[in-house]
Amino acid sequence: MSAAATPPGRGPGDRARFADAVASANVPTLLMVLVQLTGDLRWLRAPYTPTRSPGMGPNDTGGLAPEHQAEVRAAALEAILAWRQGAPPAIPDPDPDLLVRMLSVSMGEPVPPEYGPMMAAELRGGRGAPLAAPLGAVPEGMTALVIGAGISGLCAAKALGDAGIPFTIVEKHDQVGGTWLENRYPGAGVDTPSHLYSYSFAPHDWSRYFALQDELRGYLDAVADELALRPHIRFGTEVRCATWDDRAGIWRVEVDGPDGREELEARLLFSAVGIFNPPVIPRIAGLDDFAGPCFHTARWPADLDLRDRKVAVIGTGASAMQVVPEVADEVDELVVFQRSPQWAAPFEQFRTRIPEGERLLLREVPPYRLWYRLRLGWTFNDRVHESLVVDPAWTDPDRSLNAINDGHRRFFTRYIEDELGDRQDLLPDVLPDYPPFGKRMLMDNGWFRTVARDDVELVTEDIDHLDADGVVTVAGERHDVDVVVLATGFDVLRFLSSYEVRGRDGRRLREEWHDDDARAYLGLTVPGFPNLFTLYGPNTQAGHGGSLIFIVERQVAYALDLVRRMCAAGADVVEVRPEVHEAYNAEVDAAHGSMIWTHPGMATYYRNSRGRVVVNTPYRIVDLWHRTREADPADYRLGVAGG
Repeated sequence: MSAAATPPGRGPGDRARFADAVASANVPTLLMVLVQLTGDLRWLRAPYTPTRSPGMGPNDTGGLAPEHQAEVRAAALEAILAWRQGAPPAIPDPDPDLLVRMLSVSMGEPVPPEYGPMMAAELRGGRGAPLAAPLGAVPEGMTALVIGAGISGLCAAKALGDAGIPFTIVEKHDQVGGTWLENRYPGAGVDTPSHLYSYSFAPHDWSRYFALQDELRGYLDAVADELALRPHIRFGTEVRCATWDDRAGIWRVEVDGPDGREELEARLLFSAVGIFNPPVIPRIAGLDDFAGPCFHTARWPADLDLRDRKVAVIGTGASAMQVVPEVADEVDELVVFQRSPQWAAPFEQFRTRIPEGERLLLREVPPYRLWYRLRLGWTFNDRVHESLVVDPAWTDPDRSLNAINDGHRRFFTRYIEDELGDRQDLLPDVLPDYPPFGKRMLMDNGWFRTVARDDVELVTEDIDHLDADGVVTVAGERHDVDVVVLATGFDVLRFLSSYEVRGRDGRRLREEWHDDDARAYLGLTVPGFPNLFTLYGPNTQAGHGGSLIFIVERQVAYALDLVRRMCAAGADVVEVRPEVHEAYNAEVDAAHGSMIWTHPGMATYYRNSRGRVVVNTPYRIVDLWHRTREADPADYRLGVAGG
């Protein structure tokens, strides 16, 4: 997984191997490799300029004429072979302006200039740049405790190691992996492309364009091994309470481990417990009365056999959309209970394995991999953000927000109609009445084709109760089933709900947040809770797209920059100023006022009981990057323990 800057081993078979690989490679990506390796900017001009991809697919040919595709592939092969023979890239570090021009050409559409610095940083990170600068002389007592060994926890550990700060990770399970360890249901996988859903510092030889759970968990295992993190992890250890000791300037953390309860101490506390935990168990009468297996998708029994059984799935969100098509061929009958329909985008590369030739390029030609990732970043990060901003002059706000969003509605509606085939009678039940992206946009794993099957029943009536043998709706219709699957999501509104946090003067974080109204500066720091960093905290999820891993990397890099500046000032306690925290959150709320997730015509798990959006960020990914480039000490109170 190393991001080597120099070519790997080469031999006489290179030409044949890479000729086969380049013959089927992504042309818009090859063009960028050509520019960087050769320095020839003619590849950015007609007739080699790709057309814009109409959807979220890779646009492999770029829309180029066959003869121009062949010319690009031939030139790219020679450039790659020369690089492998030791020829240095002509433009090893394109400047931000050139990067914007290159990506704009590659995508066939304008990319705003503010993306240039972010892209330059992405290229540096992909070549192995550290997440955090070394502290040099680490102050005595400067230690860190990381809660959780999932995606965020491993990222924090990487940055702490880069900085030279001693750290310990506590993990309640006996393995790393977080959500990808717990969610093992059939069809579980990521709806962000694998090469984007990867740490910048740990590229991987993915087998699929969109990885499934087993490969994702294996990736995190490999990262833990490559970074030698396991000696730092205390497995089977669950946090009960974290209390700030103001006099000592440390966090005292009560944990239950293999040897019983004990107290751990650390100067810095990184909460990396995520938000997709714990599961939500719906308040349906009679759940405990059901005689057969009844469980949440995150607690899928390892030995469950669904063959020839009648199965009920309650819920139609992301996990249901993965489970239902996956088990439909296995079960005897399937009954799906839907509270509300969901928008889903075409999933061109669902379950598609990456051809060996492209894997070769992604594995052994870092410029190809890095440009492949940058292109994915544009497609899946900020490309649709503009369509999620309310146009006050738009004449039909119930169905869409603006002209672009209305175009999305027409496109997705046609797609659903095509998928239903001769079951157009289902269209009123499966077509959402709210604007696209109003709830989490899902990727279609064959959902619409599955609910159109004769052995699948879609029930839109509310559930009244369960009894020993099945599910009964409010209309009195009963459905006898053998198994009940609760695809009902997670308690994402109550951040840090798995343990108690007490800050200055015994202040309880749960009370400060009024249970479900979490707020934090940059989703990371809270007044009254010094030296605490809440990774993947409130208002950090990019509801318009993007990779969680990118967001967490930005938070971690910012946190360690703040710690470095704190130490340079001779301080060991840092706390965000209340006025900075309040101004930021007021800005977030105001920005959400013009975003889709405050649309009045729908319910979404992004909003709390007060109607405030607490999960999503209203900002683009590039805005987050610029905000977290470096910490400003003026935003914080710096102090000395006991001072």
